[in-house]
Amino acid sequence: MMIRRNVTPWASAALVVTALLTTSCAGEKRDAAQPDARPSSATPHGYVEGAQEAAEQQSRLLLNDPASGDTRVLDLVTGKVRRTAEVKDAVRLGTDGRFGYLHAPGGTHVLDSGAWMVDHGDHVHYYSASTRDVGELPVGSQAQIRSDVAVTAVTDENGRTVLYDRGKLERGQIATSRTLSGTYSGAVVPYEEHLLAFAKEGDATELVVLDREGERLASPDVTCDAPRGDAVTRRGVILGCADGALLVGRQDGAFTAEKIPYGKHVPAQERATAFHHRPGSDTLTAKAGDDAVWVLDVTERAWKRVATGPVVAVNTAGEGSPLLVLQTDGSVHGYDVATGKQTARTRPLLTGEKQDDSGGGAAVIEVDRSRAYVNDPEGRKVFEIDYNDGLRIARSFDLDVKPVLMVEAGR
Repeated sequence: MMIRRNVTPWASAALVVTALLTTSCAGEKRDAAQPDARPSSATPHGYVEGAQEAAEQQSRLLLNDPASGDTRVLDLVTGKVRRTAEVKDAVRLGTDGRFGYLHAPGGTHVLDSGAWMVDHGDHVHYYSASTRDVGELPVGSQAQIRSDVAVTAVTDENGRTVLYDRGKLERGQIATSRTLSGTYSGAVVPYEEHLLAFAKEGDATELVVLDREGERLASPDVTCDAPRGDAVTRRGVILGCADGALLVGRQDGAFTAEKIPYGKHVPAQERATAFHHRPGSDTLTAKAGDDAVWVLDVTERAWKRVATGPVVAVNTAGEGSPLLVLQTDGSVHGYDVATGKQTARTRPLLTGEKQDDSGGGAAVIEVDRSRAYVNDPEGRKVFEIDYNDGLRIARSFDLDVKPVLMVEAGR
């Protein structure tokens, strides 16, 4: 559970996490060269030289104004703002939990947020270090980037994929490990020490499993029309398709794929093509056209469409938390997922008479274990919302830049 320096109800959570660190990990060395004493697929601790381990989540918001190039890192624990290198004309800002990727026409700038977590299932390690600019990836603004603890896969708009050494990236070095042969549709997703990708096979788009050398292995016999959107959950990887989604997992050493269909025909403009969720959650959200949202319960293998009215952004923490929808009135609305009924609503948060989701400058909702964050570019603010307390505005942060693009790292 996230702990805020100025929020007291969660003080006991720090003791719980600290206890886990001292009992569950007793005798373990905090060294990147010493992986966890578990099978090779287990997540290493994630420590790097100069990092500090903490008993609380070290969340930071990465912010950018494409017009000016101003980029900032807002530390949500201390409230301090750090300046970083200017990146002009960025059209997207993505993150893999630690690194921010500012996608601009001339290349993709890599920003190390200096905050990350390592999840061991029964306990979590939180780390913080200095923020730093790593450098540029030689790919255009349409590149798709996905990572795990070992590699970062960068797929360009032509389907060409280059793997980068994640360990060297953590040390501030951009070093390619190999380029995959062939081309692939959509993002190549590292998962369970392998790579998941879609390859064009005749008229069909087929799921393929590759090893880290790029060689094809035995794959589930499954196709996916018009693949778009992906998310890694505790139950496997969700891959969006025209008729719903695929849930890809690994069992007894073999990869499996299970279809989760919509259950009815869904027009192309109403399909889920970009998933939003709290990392670690098995509840995914996506826009369903202009005036509704999809909620995908991965555990139950079920889609639910919630009619909300005009949608700018959507997200949820899952696990019984409200569905959060930023609407064109500038307010965040909370919905009960089971009933589809609205349960709460904030005052208008965004500056301007009407909001829209066109282009890369639309406001977003970032969600972690205890708070949600909404950026107000024109008002130069970020709002922190306690979604478990009737969408109460817990804090607001005044900025010296327009936070047009925003992601949360350290989760």
